[in-house]
Amino acid sequence: MKSFIKPHSLRPGDTIATISISGGRAGDPDLLWRYELGKKRLEEDFALHVVETPHALRGAKYLYENPQARAEDLHWALENPSVKGIIANMGGDDSYRLLPYIDYELIRSHPKIYMGFSDITTTCMVFAHAGVMSYYGPSLLTPIAQPGSLDAYTKAAIERALFSGEAIGRVEPCGRFTPIEWRDLPESEIPWQENTGYQVVQGSGRVCGRLIGGCMGPLQQIMGTEVFPGRELWEGSILFMENLSPSNSALAALHGWRALAACGALELCAGIITPAMGNEDREVLLKVLKHEVHREDLPVLSGVDFGHRTPMTVLPVGAMAALDCTEGSLTILESGAV
Repeated sequence: MKSFIKPHSLRPGDTIATISISGGRAGDPDLLWRYELGKKRLEEDFALHVVETPHALRGAKYLYENPQARAEDLHWALENPSVKGIIANMGGDDSYRLLPYIDYELIRSHPKIYMGFSDITTTCMVFAHAGVMSYYGPSLLTPIAQPGSLDAYTKAAIERALFSGEAIGRVEPCGRFTPIEWRDLPESEIPWQENTGYQVVQGSGRVCGRLIGGCMGPLQQIMGTEVFPGRELWEGSILFMENLSPSNSALAALHGWRALAACGALELCAGIITPAMGNEDREVLLKVLKHEVHREDLPVLSGVDFGHRTPMTVLPVGAMAALDCTEGSLTILESGAV
C-alpha cells in the first residue's frame, strides 16, 4: 500500500498562500470583494497571515490563457520558506492543462498543506502522484467566504484536519446545509435546510482504507495521464466521489461510474462515500454495482458533507478511514498533518 508524506500542521501566525490554480475569478473586479472577505476570514477566524501567489489575482482571462503561470504559482508557494500552506481560491474546469508544467519532485521535497475542492481534484491527484497528502475541502471563495459568517461545522473541520496533529476521528454529519451562494446576502436571508444525515445505500460491516477520490468530472479529464490513480491506490481504498450528475444528467453519472469501473476503481475499492444522493443518482450507482461490477456487497455511505454546498468537511487524500455500515458512520483514523 502506497504511503503518503504528511505536511506539517498549521499554527496561528503561520503564513498561507492563496492560489488561483484553476479558475481565476477571484481576481475579477466583480468578485474581488469576495476574495477580500475570504482573506479576512482566514486572518480573523484562524489567525493566519495571508499572501497571494504572484498571479492569483490576475483574473480569469489571463489565468485561462496562461496555465504555466498557474503552475509557477504552485512552485513559488512550495519553494517560499515563509509559506506553510496553500489554499485554492476556487475550482474551475481546466486544471488538467497544468500537467506538463508540474515539478513533482518539488512537491515531494517541500510537502505543504494544499486544500480545495471541485476541479482542485486534479491537483490533489498531482500531490497523490508525488506521494504527498492533500486535502479535499473548502476553497477560499466558497465556503470560506460564504455570506454572513463562516459556519461552525466548516471551521471545526479545518481546525481538526489542518491545525491538529491528533487523529481526526469520527466525521459527524452537519446539522443543516445551504446551496452555494454567490450573492452578498445578509445572514438572515440564507436559506438553510435541516440535514437528514448519513444513509447506508448498501453493504454491511466495517471496512478500512485510504481516502482517494474527488469530483467526478475532473477525475475523468485526467484518465490516461500519469497522475490518474493506478490500481495500487484504488486497491482497498475508501473511494469518495461527488458531483455525480452534473446538470442533473443521470447519463453523465452513469458514464462517470462506468469510467471508474473500467479503470478498476469499483472492483478494487473497499467502500464508497458520496454526498447526499437523489433517487436517480442512487439507482444509477446501484445498477452499476449490481449488474456491471457485481459488487452488491460493497459498503456505500451517502450524505457525507464534501460536495458543492455549505458546510463542508475536510477529507485528507491518502488518510486511513473507516466506513461502518452498522453504525452508518465515517471515521478518519489518523491525523491530517504532523
